[in-house]
Amino acid sequence: MLEIGKIYDGKVKGITNYGAFVEVPQEGEKPITGMVHISEVANVFVNDIREFLTEGQEVKVTVLQVNEQGKISMSIKKALPREERPQQRFRENRQNRQNRPSRDKGIVWEGMPSQKSNSEMSFEDMMTDFKKNSEERISDIKRSTDRKTRYRRRAK
Repeated sequence: MLEIGKIYDGKVKGITNYGAFVEVPQEGEKPITGMVHISEVANVFVNDIREFLTEGQEVKVTVLQVNEQGKISMSIKKALPREERPQQRFRENRQNRQNRPSRDKGIVWEGMPSQKSNSEMSFEDMMTDFKKNSEERISDIKRSTDRKTRYRRRAK
């Protein structure tokens, strides 16, 4: 049986739109076949798996998991040496998230009176402003939808 996390040499036996089936030979036993999902083929986005793999190709795979039914999930990209894996991208994304401004900081609501803060306004005043603002937004959406509908009717 295959060990999870271990790297094996295998051969691509079949290719589908969602992945490839890789056969791993076992000493003294019949070969075991597992599947490499399309997301586990390469370190870049894979639109067409056939651009990266061909049937009969020798590949190195890592066993990711074996489910209750005995189906084996494998990865080609995780079998690559550490220096070939793109860990930098994850770190850059994390740094970019920390540096970008938060969505909820410094929100200025349109239609809210700027001279009073929410704590100084009564509940009724806040509801009136909210209702006015909501009605304006809904009418803007309706106008936009009507324009699109009229354009479609003319185009036909």
